[in-house]
Amino acid sequence: MAIVANTNQTYQAIGRREDLSNTIYNIAPSDTPFMSMIGKAKATNTLAEWQTDSLDAAASNAQVEGDDFAYDAVVATTRLGNYTQISRKTVVVSGSQQAGNNAGRDSEMAYQLAKSSKALKKDMETALTGKVAKAAGSASAARYLGGIETWLTSNVSRGAGSPAGSGAGLGAAPVDAATKRALTEALLKTVIQSCYSSGGDPSTVMVGPVNKGKISAFAGRSSARQMIGKDAIQGAAHLYSSDFGELKIIPSRLSREQSCFVLDPEYWKVAYYRDFKQEEVAKTGDAIKRALLVEYTLVSANEAASGIVADCTIT
Repeated sequence: MAIVANTNQTYQAIGRREDLSNTIYNIAPSDTPFMSMIGKAKATNTLAEWQTDSLDAAASNAQVEGDDFAYDAVVATTRLGNYTQISRKTVVVSGSQQAGNNAGRDSEMAYQLAKSSKALKKDMETALTGKVAKAAGSASAARYLGGIETWLTSNVSRGAGSPAGSGAGLGAAPVDAATKRALTEALLKTVIQSCYSSGGDPSTVMVGPVNKGKISAFAGRSSARQMIGKDAIQGAAHLYSSDFGELKIIPSRLSREQSCFVLDPEYWKVAYYRDFKQEEVAKTGDAIKRALLVEYTLVSANEAASGIVADCTIT
């Protein structure tokens, strides 16, 4: 059917008001499971230090009646430390943009600061769960904290060619195996048992999304019986019942996919030398400047309470 001559269409119209939603949609993930589950502490120096200790191994202990005492050797505590890392996000907004009537936010600066705050926490989670070794820094180089992967040395399962590493206490980062292997229930059980034997009581398995799916497909799921709704399909596992206790299975988007952590959260803390702070930066020109700063490190109160299945395939 032909269009009537001189029909005023939207294509030629001038002055039509825009249809711009007053909601800004952002699906970028901002969850930080590791930071959320562990404790918080205060650092009083750029090198946060602490001590660890352990009991003597259990042994036969039977003494002769009336025997004189023989004194046991005193073993010194172990002194460990981690450097604080400075992380920041900066925002600059022109005076005109701040004064404008912007869709989806009353204040451009407030909106950008809120977004930057979430991004800053993601950066922190990545550093805390990573394999970057600690570094003291210098006048021209940044300090780095040693991430969780650099601390785990007692209860580890690694692929061929991947040494256990010396831990962040000595400043070494782990080496990845050239050939990865699939995450299996046998590997996970071995590390859980090792943690228990070392004195830990791990309560959480933290793993990337691909290997979260691998855990949900463990053979133990095949004989599971549970009541679910008639319209529901139960395909995920959120709890692993081991010989040494039940462990929550937590997916993480920001830790390395190839690493499956077996954690006792009681023995991990984020120590803040400078807690989250918003700084007003000196004004230069017709713009508003702000900086978000935080200085923090990872405290491994005793790495032997946790473990890792490393060098897992990521597909």
